[in-house]
Amino acid sequence: MRIDEYRIMWVLVFFDLPTETAAERKAYADFRKKLMKDGFEMFQFSIYLRHCMSQENADVHTKRVKSFLPPRGKVGILRITDKQFGMMEIFYEAKPRAVKAPPQQLEFF
Repeated sequence: MRIDEYRIMWVLVFFDLPTETAAERKAYADFRKKLMKDGFEMFQFSIYLRHCMSQENADVHTKRVKSFLPPRGKVGILRITDKQFGMMEIFYEAKPRAVKAPPQQLEFF
């Protein structure tokens, strides 16, 4: 058992935003762009995720997402450990797919 699996975090952002008016579509696009600018990757259309090397780093990105929440719609933020993320089962067209590996972290000592 690696202790890092319990320290390394994944932040997942789930959202359901209205897109009926031009202003709502702009708020949706701005929110999505800010997520990607902060290092989040699209997992599904309304689910973005980000790998964080520590709980403190996950706190920073969670706080940042809270700072640019759109005025309307529903947004959920979930933090899970790398161990929990690794237990996720993913299927594509009823065939299992490997869970994405976390990015490599360089260690100098």
